[in-house]
Amino acid sequence: MNARLFTGRVTAALVGTLVGAAAGILLVSAAGALAVEVDGVFALLAIGLPALCGAVVGAFVTPGNSR
Repeated sequence: MNARLFTGRVTAALVGTLVGAAAGILLVSAAGALAVEVDGVFALLAIGLPALCGAVVGAFVTPGNSR
């Protein structure tokens, strides 16, 4: 594997993780605004799952090949 391609994928996975975590934080904030109490498990899932999905998408999308 080309070293430049590998670092590009790692960077894209990191960015995807950060974007997913930000979306999860917004989801938890919205749920907290609508509900009195947000359960810890819900908060962990709401932040962790989008972050994981963002990392997977970032790792599999080849950088620089968009149309």
